[in-house]
Amino acid sequence: MSKQHTAGRESVDDAELDWDAVLQDAEQADEPAPAAPPAVTPLPAAEPERPQVVSLGAGWSVVPGPGRWGGTLRISDAARARAAAAQETADAPATGRPEAPVPASGPDRGDDPESADAGAPDAHDQDDRQARGRHAVGPGGRDGTFPQAPAGEPARRPSSEDLTPDLLVRDRRSGPRTGLRGAVYRASGRTVNLGPSAAELRERELLQQIRVPISGCFRVAVISLKGGVGKTTVSFCLGATLASLRGDRVIAIDANPDVGTLAEHVLKQTRSNVWDLLADPDSINSYAQVRGFTSQSPDRLEVLASARDPQLSHAFDASDYERVMTLAERFYTMVVTDCGTGMVHSAMTGVLASVDQLVLVSSASLDGARSASATLDWLEAQGHGELAARACVVVNSVRSRSAEVDVDRLAEHFLARSRAVVTVPYDPHLAQGTTIELAALQRRTRQAWVELAAGIVADRG
Repeated sequence: MSKQHTAGRESVDDAELDWDAVLQDAEQADEPAPAAPPAVTPLPAAEPERPQVVSLGAGWSVVPGPGRWGGTLRISDAARARAAAAQETADAPATGRPEAPVPASGPDRGDDPESADAGAPDAHDQDDRQARGRHAVGPGGRDGTFPQAPAGEPARRPSSEDLTPDLLVRDRRSGPRTGLRGAVYRASGRTVNLGPSAAELRERELLQQIRVPISGCFRVAVISLKGGVGKTTVSFCLGATLASLRGDRVIAIDANPDVGTLAEHVLKQTRSNVWDLLADPDSINSYAQVRGFTSQSPDRLEVLASARDPQLSHAFDASDYERVMTLAERFYTMVVTDCGTGMVHSAMTGVLASVDQLVLVSSASLDGARSASATLDWLEAQGHGELAARACVVVNSVRSRSAEVDVDRLAEHFLARSRAVVTVPYDPHLAQGTTIELAALQRRTRQAWVELAAGIVADRG
């Protein structure tokens, strides 16, 4: 196609025009422009459905969470304040702490499902957390004050003597520790306190009795007229219980004039025995030197073994016992002596002359009970009636299937003649005759040894 310039305009030869394209462009130009799509206004987002809070009563509620069993356990401020006030009131007589102020009563938010916010913690919860983050108590005590000085006297400035455990340390033992009561107490964050059970109260009483301070050296002798009743086992378990619960030094001495077996119950840490210790007692001036002659059990009981040589001509007599006791009382708080069978040998004479407490062992059988009762008769006849009356009798079940003997009747008989009677049940760990660990005993057996240890220390206190 050729171009022609006419009067300053640009023209195109008609013969060369593409009229189909021109008409098509014209039709497109005459068509109205497509309208813009209408603006779409987005719908407001639906608020997430708030889970329904389930009230458990007494200020407790559950906020359901994701999953079938998910959820959060909540306690209202009012219920938490009531529990804290009740705990402070219970501790006040024992610790002397001032009672915490109780908030004004009002509706319990935890009991009303409509008032609980499941999405985020409310303002009260945030205030509680902020208060706990700061110092919630004043410098003087739970209520922020010091004891007021009497009228007419100048006010006393606080000193380091005011920082006592009762003031600053929470009593973690005020709540129950065992059983269902202890589980509820821990699961509730130490707010639901049902109080300790009777068994736990009894255990606390026994432990407090065992740990009474003792001045000097306390001598305990375990005796039996008849063999095979578990006398050596009783000596070891009593000493191990005292050593583990008291914390001071306790030693068990094998004073059997024949070959004793006390050292068989502990893992041997030395080959020394009582004769090695008596070879040169004047050269021993420290506890570390004595420790070189003893073996120690996992429960901290130290054992001084007897001689294992059956050809030894010199038997352990009263003078030997006194020399050992003179050395032991310098370094130990309690000494448990495992005496031999029989009452007329020389070592027993020295034991009865200096002992503080006797433990008489009887088996849960007729012949064992008669022998033990005859031992009390012998003590009374020999002028040791007071020692027999203050003795503790152990009825020891050395067999799993004892004869049809009424153990309660045995206990009544000995209780009429002595100060205390403890029945020890059969325990497979003790029946093995090997090393003894208190942790391997059954619960009833451990409880019996605790009862015996408390009875022993009670006589001293």
